[in-house]
Amino acid sequence: MNSIPDIFTISNQKQFEKVALKVFRFQYENNLVYKEFCDFFKTDTQKVKSLQQIPFLPIQFFKSHKVVSNDSGALNPIQEIFTSSGTTGIVTSKHFVTDVSLYEESYRKGFSQFYGNIEDYVVLALLPSYLEREGSSLIYMVEDLIQMTQNPESGYYLHNHEELIEKLIRLDSEGQEVILIGVTYALLDLIEKQKFQLTNTIIMETGGMKGRRKEMIREALHEQLCEGFGVTAIHSEYGMTELLSQAYSLGNGVFECPSWMQILVRDTEDALTYVSDGKTGGINVIDLANINSCSFIATQDLGKKNPNNSFEVLGRFDNSDIRGCNLMVL
Repeated sequence: MNSIPDIFTISNQKQFEKVALKVFRFQYENNLVYKEFCDFFKTDTQKVKSLQQIPFLPIQFFKSHKVVSNDSGALNPIQEIFTSSGTTGIVTSKHFVTDVSLYEESYRKGFSQFYGNIEDYVVLALLPSYLEREGSSLIYMVEDLIQMTQNPESGYYLHNHEELIEKLIRLDSEGQEVILIGVTYALLDLIEKQKFQLTNTIIMETGGMKGRRKEMIREALHEQLCEGFGVTAIHSEYGMTELLSQAYSLGNGVFECPSWMQILVRDTEDALTYVSDGKTGGINVIDLANINSCSFIATQDLGKKNPNNSFEVLGRFDNSDIRGCNLMVL
C-alpha cells in the first residue's frame, strides 16, 4: 500500500491521526466487510475527520467473516491464518494475514520499544494451552523472540516444571536477565510447586485461566504471583488474534501502546460515543499494523483510559451486555 506512510516511524499524535485517516479510507475502499459495515451506519467517508468519527468493526466479525483488505482489488495470497483459542463447539476468530512481515516488524519493534535489545535476555515460555493447538499468533511471536535471543538457554516448557524451576533459579542467580512469559494458570501452577526469590527475571503473564482455574481479579492475581516469584511487579502483554500489535504493562496493570497503536473507550450504552478519561467503557483498538485486515476494532474488553494515553483492562463484556455492536453480526 504505497500511499500510506511507514506506520513504524510515527512520532506524534498529529502524525498518528493523519495516517489513521488514510488507513481508514484505504480500508473502506478495499475491505468489503468493513465497507458494508460503514455503509450500514451511512458513513460519509469524506466527513470523517477525526479518530472518533471512524466506525470500529465489532471483533465478532472475525468469527463470521473473512476480514481482508485487498489492495486495489488484487487478491493477495494469505500467508498465515491466526486463530483464537476456544472450547469445543465455540466458533473461533480467524485473522487472515496477507503480509506476515508486518506482524514480525510490529512485535519486534514493539518489544524493543518497551524492553530494549532482545539479545540481552533469555526468553522462557510457559504456554501449554497455546502450544497444544494450531494457529496461535502468540506462539508465532514468542518462537521468533526465542530465536532472536540467540541464546541456547531460551526455549519452551510444556509440563516439565522441574527443568524450568532449575533453569530459572540458576540463570537468575548468575545475573542473566530473563523474561518468563506464561499463561496465567500455568504460572500459578509453577509457584505452587516452588517459591522463588528472583532478582533478574521479568514475569510476564498473557492472561487467561483457559478453564483450568477460577478467574481472579488482577490485584489478587498479581499479588499472588509477586509473592510466589519474589518479584515486585508482574508485567502483562495485551494482544489478541485479531491484532498484529501488542500493548505492554510493566506493572500495576497499566498498559502502554507502541506508537502505531492506540485505544479509545466507548460508552457501554452507545457504541458510537466515547467516555472521558478515567471512565469505564468498551475498548476500541486502532492497530495500524492491521493495514491488510481492519485497523479499527471494537473489542469485548472493558477498560479505562488515562490522560497520558495509557490504559487499564477491567474485564470483559457479557455477550448480553453488548449494545450497538452486534447489529451487523449476522
